[in-house]
Amino acid sequence: MHNSRRSFITLITSLSLMGAAHFAHAADAPHVLLKTSMGDIVLELNPEKAPKSVENFLAYVKSGQYKGTIFHRVIDGFMIQGGGFDKAMKQKPTKAPIKNEAENGLKNERYSVAMARTGNPHSATAQFFINVNDNAALDYPGQDGWGYAVFGKVIEGKDVVDKITQVKTETNGMYQNVPVDPIIIESASIKK
Repeated sequence: MHNSRRSFITLITSLSLMGAAHFAHAADAPHVLLKTSMGDIVLELNPEKAPKSVENFLAYVKSGQYKGTIFHRVIDGFMIQGGGFDKAMKQKPTKAPIKNEAENGLKNERYSVAMARTGNPHSATAQFFINVNDNAALDYPGQDGWGYAVFGKVIEGKDVVDKITQVKTETNGMYQNVPVDPIIIESASIKK
């Protein structure tokens, strides 16, 4: 009886410490404020699970890359994508692409934030997307053996994300699902 009580106390202590460690990690996670023409969105990033993606995204935030870019691809029930084009649909220059971190265990769930890329799994640069549905087909290994790397989640402004999904879209040149009225990222800044 004495040993089972000691085991129980050890188990409770271990669980408490694990919970405290998780809370401390969440408290230290960087937050990024996206001020958009439709309202504010706050992202919480996960450098523990996606270090390269978070470092890349924060470097673009610090450089001012996202100021004046738009959410250029909006598909209700799927995702909203931005960070690469200005309101004239001119693509902004980027740094070198990063390695795909989709094997990190984070899922493309509703309100998660992931790196956008081309058909090349290691082609992500500045563009990102916010899932507006649970998109398990984008999780590692995906349909191409890689999937799309999640590196954060929306913690404030989910109503803004939902509002963006409802805008009218059109085809603009070779680009489909482009909002008729541009949804501008007016600024991106690190909150903490």
